[in-house]
Amino acid sequence: MWRDKLSLLLSIIVFVIDKGFQTSFRPHSCTLQCVCQGSPGCEYCRISKDDVETTLGFTSAGLFAGCIPWLCHSFLGLQSPEVCQHFVHAPRNVTIEFVESQNPKYETVVVSWRPSQYGIAFLRGFLVSLQTLGGTQSTCQLLLLQNNMSFSAVHAQRVYYSDFFTDLSLGTQYAVTVMALPVPEIWEKFYHSKLFFTRSCPEKNGLEHCKTDWYPRYIEVHQENKDIVVTFNLAPKKLGISRYFSSCFGRDSRSIFTVIQPDFSVNSTHHTYRLQNLHTETNYTCEIAADIVDAVRKPFFVQVQHTVKDPSALNKASVSLAVLFSVGILLAVFLAVIFTIHWQKKQKQKAAKTDTPSDITEEYYDDYTEHQFLPVENRTRPPRLLICYSSSDGSAHIRVVLQLATFVQKHMATEVHLDLWDALRMTEEGDFGWYCRKMKESDFVLVICSNGLNQRQHNQREEVEERTNTSSLAIIAMIGEELFRAKSLSEDISKYITATFEYSKSSDIPTMLSLASHYTLPEDLPLLFSHLHGVSLQKPGAYLQIENISENGYSKLPAGAALLLAIQDASIVFSGL
Repeated sequence: MWRDKLSLLLSIIVFVIDKGFQTSFRPHSCTLQCVCQGSPGCEYCRISKDDVETTLGFTSAGLFAGCIPWLCHSFLGLQSPEVCQHFVHAPRNVTIEFVESQNPKYETVVVSWRPSQYGIAFLRGFLVSLQTLGGTQSTCQLLLLQNNMSFSAVHAQRVYYSDFFTDLSLGTQYAVTVMALPVPEIWEKFYHSKLFFTRSCPEKNGLEHCKTDWYPRYIEVHQENKDIVVTFNLAPKKLGISRYFSSCFGRDSRSIFTVIQPDFSVNSTHHTYRLQNLHTETNYTCEIAADIVDAVRKPFFVQVQHTVKDPSALNKASVSLAVLFSVGILLAVFLAVIFTIHWQKKQKQKAAKTDTPSDITEEYYDDYTEHQFLPVENRTRPPRLLICYSSSDGSAHIRVVLQLATFVQKHMATEVHLDLWDALRMTEEGDFGWYCRKMKESDFVLVICSNGLNQRQHNQREEVEERTNTSSLAIIAMIGEELFRAKSLSEDISKYITATFEYSKSSDIPTMLSLASHYTLPEDLPLLFSHLHGVSLQKPGAYLQIENISENGYSKLPAGAALLLAIQDASIVFSGL
């Protein structure tokens, strides 16, 4: 009997606990007044921009557009000032969840997190911001908890969710930041940031629904006489792709370009075409793609083999070869006798001459074998590049640096670190501390040399007002010291690189950085790619063509066009000074 009563009591306790401690919370749409008054249904609410403006009587553009955290008393301390006298630590376990949406062109995400147990008794809400990495667009959500709610350490296991972040571009990197409210005036652990990529179009919708990402998955190659016959699958009709192209490159560096116009009335799923005028016993690297802008190219390899001749022709050839073989033997004997007589005369002449000094021979071979090619390093991750620059040249120069960083990260298979992309972390660590840490973590350091950087170097004894300029002087001095130290110890100095844009001069390079490799951008973008990835652009009989980063090809990409426009604007600014 007592066992039945104990089981019933335990069941009641479990039921009460389960109802009393909800494990996850999603925001409701309610007003700031409802939160402050503690009305039912307002336990966890998303507060809109219009509601804050209506309730407080002033604009909230800074809160929702610039994502700048307001002090607590601006929206919670009007009636109860004591709730804003404390703060909590940063949230933890920040995760990103992708939500299926009806629009195939954009992504929708939801952010979730757990509150910190430190200071949770004073927790009043959260501020979630989402910003495009490398861009200026940002979105904020203000999420408040009911005023009359009390929390303890056990509530730190709860999972809180943001509202939906919609209309995010596909294949784009974003930074999400979750702040605990109230936000202190001076504190370094009140937020948690995380970087993530939205799904690409093929990941979200499937390859058959993405026009610019589509490429042939099925390619079959066989030889007929001296022609190569290629069969590939066509794009779905709904993508509207009506033309394709194929290009092949061989040992002779000659490009064979073929325009492909399928006849959909004959076959709507596959098409066959011929590659002609290929050299025998030559390896060709070929690509096939849809004839649209920025199409993904599918590579394949072909080699033309010798064709087998008719048996009758082989018999006739064998008879003529026998005759030629006999004549060849007699001719070889005659030539051998003549060569022997000539060789004996040469030996007598050499005995009267002085031998060539060995040091000349060694010098010749040293010069001959000096040119070597660097192999591609077997990296499991892209190289990390830290970009350093001076902000003394104004906003036009800073915009060029920003567009260069975006282009290098997106199209040169490189992980770029830039102070403009990590403002919160720089505020936490300090400018010099952030640069020191990034220099240790990076594989390469690129210094953008400009007139402002060199002037700051020459005038370093003058009083410096701006903190960023002081940091740039210290960083350049540290890089120069590291270069001279590595050079004196015969160590590798390829980690450090200098670069100038077309509106700068070579004299803008500080003297202490003269040992570093230098490139002029955007003209030397292929050389910079070669430096970062350790791959040679040329070798005997071949030249490595890097698509979309040549001097004339980079501007065909959106990021390259933005870089070119920024350089042109900066050139106009500097030419007018």
